[in-house]
Amino acid sequence: MPRSRPRARSRTISRHTIRNLALFPRVILIVLDSVGCGELPDAGLYGDRGSDTLGNIARHVPLRVPRLRALGLGRVANIGPPEGGPHDGAFGRMAEASPGKDSVTGHWEMMGLVLERPFPTFPSGFPRAVIEEFERRIGRESIGNVVASGTEIIDRLGAEHVRTGKPIVYTSADSVFQIAAHEDVIPVAELYRICETAFEIVGRGLGVGRVIARPFVGVQGAFTRTSNRHDYALDPTGQTLLDHLTGRGIPVLSIGKVKDLFAGRGITRAVPTASDSEGVDCLLDALHSAPDGLIFANLVDFDTVYGHRNDVAGYAANIERFDQRLGSVLGQLRDDDLLVITADHGNDPTTPSTDHSREHVPLLMTGRRVKRGADLGTRTTFADLGQTLAANFSVGPLAHGSSFLEDVVVEHS
Repeated sequence: MPRSRPRARSRTISRHTIRNLALFPRVILIVLDSVGCGELPDAGLYGDRGSDTLGNIARHVPLRVPRLRALGLGRVANIGPPEGGPHDGAFGRMAEASPGKDSVTGHWEMMGLVLERPFPTFPSGFPRAVIEEFERRIGRESIGNVVASGTEIIDRLGAEHVRTGKPIVYTSADSVFQIAAHEDVIPVAELYRICETAFEIVGRGLGVGRVIARPFVGVQGAFTRTSNRHDYALDPTGQTLLDHLTGRGIPVLSIGKVKDLFAGRGITRAVPTASDSEGVDCLLDALHSAPDGLIFANLVDFDTVYGHRNDVAGYAANIERFDQRLGSVLGQLRDDDLLVITADHGNDPTTPSTDHSREHVPLLMTGRRVKRGADLGTRTTFADLGQTLAANFSVGPLAHGSSFLEDVVVEHS
C-alpha cells in the first residue's frame, strides 16, 4: 500500500481562533458501529442482498426510539411509517464508495479517504507459510486458522487452547487476523506482544487491515470475551480530516476504538471504553469539559456484542438504550455545537451471516444552527461528511467528498 505522509505535529490553538474559523466550533460525531439502513446496489457482490440492519430488526422488534425518530431516522431507515415534520435537524443517508465493508474502510472514508481497492481477505484461512512464520516468531504453535465468529470459535477451540496454550487464530469476511487467548493462559500483555508480531507479518507484510487481540475468560461451556480487546490497524494511506485538524492545532478527542482504527494518527487525546454505556458516559463527560474541536466516538457493542452474534432482541434493546441516553447528550449541547450520528457499515443480525453487511448508513445532524427538516438525500460517499466537517473548520480540502455544509446551516445563525 502507498506509504502514508508524516504525522502532523499537534499544537492546540485558542478557543477564540477556532470560533473565528468554524460555524460549529465543536462537533460531536457518534458512530453507531454497524447500524446500517439498507443494502447498497452492489450488496449482492458481497453476499449481502436483502441485508437491512435497522429495517429487518424493526420487522422483528418494533423499535421505541423517539429521539432518533425526531432527528429523522424514520425518513432514512425502514423502521415504520415516517413521522410528519418538521424534524429536529437534518437527515440523509450515505453510500460507501470504497470497496469493502469493515470498520477501517468505513471510518477512513468518513474522514475523507476513499480506497481504490479493498483490503485483502482470506476466506479459506491464511496461507500455511504465513502461519508458520507467525508461529516461529512467537515461539508457539497456534490452532484454528479458519473463518469464524468470535464467540463460536472460543466455544469450539477454547478448551483445546486452555489445555495446550496454543493461541486461536481466526478471520472473517473482513480483512482481519484475530487472535483469541484465555487471560489465565496467555496474559493480556503477552497477547498484545503476539498481536504486534502478527501485525508486522500480515499488516505491514500483506496489507491486512487489522490484527485484533481477543482475550477471554471463564471455563468450558461458559467462556466470555473481555473488554481488553485491542486493534492494531494500518496507518491511513493518505491525509484524513483528523490529520488536517491536528495539523492546525484543532483538538481531536477519540472515544472508544477510533484511535485504533487510525493507528493513533490525528488524535490529540484518546479515551478507551469497555462498553457502549461507558462510551456514552465518557461522551457526556467530554461535553461538560472538552474544548472546541472534534469529539469522535465509536459505540462498538452494536457490532461485537449483538450483530456478530445474530442477537436480534439484544441489538434492538441496545438501540433503544442509546435512544434513551441520547436525551442526555442533546441536553448538554451548546448552542453552537453540531451533533452528527452515523454508522460505518451494517451487520444485520436477522440474516444467516454473522459478518458485516454492505449497507447504506444513516446521517443525522442536529444543533441550534442546523436547519430543521433539511433532507440531505443519499450521499454517494461517506467522504461527503468529512469534507463538510473540513469546510466547517476551514481546513482541507480533503481529497474526496463534497461539502454539504451550506445545506444544513441556518441562515443568519
